[in-house]
Amino acid sequence: MPFLGQTLIERVLGRVSQLAQEVLVTTNKPESYAFLRLPLVADVIPGRGALGGLYTALSAAGKPLVAVVACDMPFVSAELLRFERDLLEREGYDAVIPRTEGGTEPFHAVYRRETCVPAVEAVILADKWRVDAWYAKANVRLLSPEETRSYDPRGLAFWNVNTLEELVEAEQIARET
Repeated sequence: MPFLGQTLIERVLGRVSQLAQEVLVTTNKPESYAFLRLPLVADVIPGRGALGGLYTALSAAGKPLVAVVACDMPFVSAELLRFERDLLEREGYDAVIPRTEGGTEPFHAVYRRETCVPAVEAVILADKWRVDAWYAKANVRLLSPEETRSYDPRGLAFWNVNTLEELVEAEQIARET
């Protein structure tokens, strides 16, 4: 999807890639993302929705700490991800996941691969589908909306673009900021 002269996924990558020693894209349509010239990883367990996508990202990563971000979030926050990472390392959490009034934001979060992969795998094998079904199996720190506000004062970091109208609105906001 185009976004201000680049693709939306390129915008997302540009906002967070400075944090990463490794970048990969999980997709079941590798031909659509070949232009990125990045490792493209298909679902390890196909047909498992968002939870399966999270499992794939965590399983495919080669580093001990993994930031997982959705490719349709034009305002993903590197500062918030850095805070999540630092909190995870300092306090020994397995995952640091923001929470909003609408629920958790597992696709703008940081994970400890070693402990999260088996926790997520266990709930998939137990035929659970909710992306938060594994939280009780790990030391997960949920950030409050107040904690994230200082890194995302306008509340845009978790906004995903799903319609043409949202795309137009996101481009307008991006032009203004």
